[in-house]
Amino acid sequence: MSKTWEHYHQAARNHEKAAYHYNEAAKYNRAEEHEKEAHHAYLAHGHGQLAVHHDAEAAKLHAEQCGSLVRAAAGNESAA
Repeated sequence: MSKTWEHYHQAARNHEKAAYHYNEAAKYNRAEEHEKEAHHAYLAHGHGQLAVHHDAEAAKLHAEQCGSLVRAAAGNESAA
């Protein structure tokens, strides 16, 4: 698996984890168990930050790959 897809995969997993913890926080909010709510909100935030990081890394790698493809194509056109 390419590094780009590894980052996309990690981002997806972290988005799933963040969603789980946000849902748990909401459940504890309704039950007025605020310590557990805060704990799950904290975990959700952390997973959300990791997801953003992996999304950004994947996008950066993707842009680098596209840029090298464009440079290669431009080099082939000038050789023709």
